Amino acid sequence: MRADRLVSLILLLQNRGRLTARQLAEALEVTERTVYRDVEALSGAGIPIIADRGPDGGYRLMDGYRTRLTGLTSVEAESLLFTGMPRPAAELGLGPHLAAAELKLMAALPATYREASQRIRERFHLDPSGWFRDPDPVPHLVALADAVWRERVVEVRYRRWSPEPKVVKRRLWPLGVVLKAGVWYLVGERAGQSRTYRVSNVASVDVTDEVFARPSGFDLPAFWERHVERYEGDAYAEHATVSLSPTGLATLPDVLGGKVGRAALASAGPSDEDGWRTVRLPVESIGDATADLLKLGAHARVIGPPDLVDRMAATVRTLASYYPPPASRNDG
Repeated sequence: MRADRLVSLILLLQNRGRLTARQLAEALEVTERTVYRDVEALSGAGIPIIADRGPDGGYRLMDGYRTRLTGLTSVEAESLLFTGMPRPAAELGLGPHLAAAELKLMAALPATYREASQRIRERFHLDPSGWFRDPDPVPHLVALADAVWRERVVEVRYRRWSPEPKVVKRRLWPLGVVLKAGVWYLVGERAGQSRTYRVSNVASVDVTDEVFARPSGFDLPAFWERHVERYEGDAYAEHATVSLSPTGLATLPDVLGGKVGRAALASAGPSDEDGWRTVRLPVESIGDATADLLKLGAHARVIGPPDLVDRMAATVRTLASYYPPPASRNDG
């Protein structure tokens, strides 16, 4: 809306000082011609905008002028939760509201605090995304978040890996959304039980007009913490017995992750004469354990279970066949 844009233009000049038409156009995501029209309209309304000519020129507010037009809308106030996380804010449809809220908040701060806020922005950045992965497509996130906020029952078609059928219909009470390592999850209640659903696996969503009563005392952070603990516990239902060298013990948390590493180290037996210690290592599957333990190279020796010993031995023999002994190489 033009009124919002005019307020944003005034606040930009108030917060940042002199700005060119191009800088204003980029900040407001409009053309320079639109900026010229907006400045003319504001000047006609009595806002003291001064146009400085020359290569270092631009627009600025008259010295000493400050506007009090800094009230936050309800959506802008809610979006402040995502300050420093522009991608999640954009995925939730709050990107423009967050930008407007930050601008108004900066304008309302005394100069000293405004400068400190700018220094923090320049020096600290939050990136919730995981490494080496593109963000999941979440076309239905905005609709689900809206249903969470308005406490509306949703009917979704959800893709699951197993068992059959692959796409199921679910009628849910949406209780919250969670961002975990760059992945969005919906927490929804169905048949009296709270469950989690990966938002990127939602094939369609229909937000109904039916209002549900949010369960009394439901604590989203506490539920999520319990879910994570249960999920990680289920993921590592098997164990392997492994002998590790001192180097293997030291690098285990870096290779397999802190939680798995700490669990293994807590189970470590006494050292032998060479410093090797036997640990009980949580594993997800034989295949995953083989890949993980190979990262430790000659600093890990698998003792059990037999299936893992056989898989490791077969893999090492295959690898060895790729590389002839040094004496057989033709160095000429």
